[in-house]
Amino acid sequence: TCSIVEYQDVTNPTTKITRQEAVTIATDIPCKLSFEKLNAVVQTDTAAAMAQGVKLFVAPDVEIKSGSKIVVTWMGETLEFACSGQPAIYPTHKEIMLELFKGWA
Repeated sequence: TCSIVEYQDVTNPTTKITRQEAVTIATDIPCKLSFEKLNAVVQTDTAAAMAQGVKLFVAPDVEIKSGSKIVVTWMGETLEFACSGQPAIYPTHKEIMLELFKGWA
């Protein structure tokens, strides 16, 4: 399952001050993860790094905005990803490429 978290303006009802905060939009969404190796090794200026693609499959009616944080509970682990772009939409499902969540932009 996964949860969708967005960074939004939130107004404190007492102080009336608006701040940016992480807000959970949806929880317990059924999903499937797929892992694929893009290249065996990607060479950078400093070191070689493994490149891996992570794809999320969800129902076509699930709305996930680009840049959202997606928290996936998978095989007893909690993994945090960022939605890296627009989903591929099919009649039966959506496919969304993910990358590891490194923080809010």
